[in-house]
Amino acid sequence: MNRDVVIVLDCGATSIRAIAVDAEGRLVAQATTPNATAPAAENPQWHIWPLEPLMQRFAYCCQQIMPQLRQDHIHALTVTAFGVDGAPVDQQGELLYPVISWKCPRTATVMEQIDRFISPTELQVLSGIGQFSFNTLYKLLWLKQNHPRLMEQAHCWLFLSSLINYRLTGEFTTDRTMAGTSQLLDVRQEKFSDTILQRTGLSSDLFPRLVAAGEVIGTLRASMAARLGLPVGLPVIATGHDTQFALFGSGAALDQAVLSSGTWEILMVRTPQVDTSLLPRYEGSTCELDSCRGLFNPGLQWLASGTLEWVRQLYWPDDPLPAAYDLMISEGRTIPPGCQGVRLQGQLLDCRRQTSWTGLSLYSSRGHFYRAALENLAWRLRHHLSVLQNIGGFRATGLLLVGGGSRNPLWNQIKADVLNMPINVLKDAETTVLGAAMFAWSGAGFYDSPETARQQVNYRYYRYYPGEQCANYQQMVEQLDAMTEGE
Repeated sequence: MNRDVVIVLDCGATSIRAIAVDAEGRLVAQATTPNATAPAAENPQWHIWPLEPLMQRFAYCCQQIMPQLRQDHIHALTVTAFGVDGAPVDQQGELLYPVISWKCPRTATVMEQIDRFISPTELQVLSGIGQFSFNTLYKLLWLKQNHPRLMEQAHCWLFLSSLINYRLTGEFTTDRTMAGTSQLLDVRQEKFSDTILQRTGLSSDLFPRLVAAGEVIGTLRASMAARLGLPVGLPVIATGHDTQFALFGSGAALDQAVLSSGTWEILMVRTPQVDTSLLPRYEGSTCELDSCRGLFNPGLQWLASGTLEWVRQLYWPDDPLPAAYDLMISEGRTIPPGCQGVRLQGQLLDCRRQTSWTGLSLYSSRGHFYRAALENLAWRLRHHLSVLQNIGGFRATGLLLVGGGSRNPLWNQIKADVLNMPINVLKDAETTVLGAAMFAWSGAGFYDSPETARQQVNYRYYRYYPGEQCANYQQMVEQLDAMTEGE
């Protein structure tokens, strides 16, 4: 077909994918295979990512798509993955210890005791990253405490994307956006923090050179080219943490709030300014480095579709999927705003207080429970958007919505009504792959910048505007705002 394409290797927690993207952002070939953690040899309750099976999954996916690309010009290869996970390696790039997964509980105690080295508040103000037990910092401290000789032998630490990039090119690097998830950076200086490293006894020598998104890491080695079925010498371009490339790939402009809605909702913005001193005040807050230098991605996250799934299991346990979701939405539509007094108070993961239903009566139906959960999440979004505007120093006039939760039209309309602002839902779901491809095109020299690559994409949206229910919701603002602030 003589198309120009780049290939994105996307390492997700549940699936591994190889996707070819053309110069206008269209996905022209893709293959997927499941991904999963394995139990650790030391403790079956611990989770690791076995690297060799992961590479084999990438090989399988590349081999699946290559027959569709025989007549095409492949310009570059890039790797995106989830953040924080990685492993120490020797001088030959071989693992000295398995990749500890973000799902693994072993580092929770390390996080709880971090104030032996540095206060959690100072740590977040410096790094931007909140207290999450899966942070890279806690993995490194766990290894230092439990395998000190191994850490002394380590040539360097490689994040997951850099482990894959080393296999592809033989080059030791640190993806800048991956480093931004680690809780080890001085986020405002965009470099590893001397304060955090000195206080925790970690060496800056652990981290190879930082590469920014769009930089050429190296070229594809012959052995890996044969394994993947790709051309030898293909440029391998740095990308990194999937969240940052989803933001860029969504088409988000500066100071435009973006909500990635799934099991968790993550509300973020691309901004040149951030007040990290405000972050410790808000549970679930974070600030990562944007895909572009000089920009930041402050954000907040909370359990979202996970709450709705809990409601489904309680009240629609026998209805098959995906039909159950349509049934839930249709029954929720019959309930008026405010759910006739039924409310979900609190959030399921807040161990400081109980989550409860209030306002129940003999006439309360399962539709009331579902809509009340949607409204609870919408009010939480409203509160978090207000917080994000303070942290990022901007004012939102609308919301860009991506992710699986954006496919729920009832929830989208409730969000528009509660926020009293328009909601734009991106029709194309592959924002991470699209964003990574834009930097690959730039790194390969096909476009002069990722922004130029993004201009070639025809973005399409479903639009939701505040409707007739908006006034009803605005009457509840003071009462429900007070409830949300208390949480």
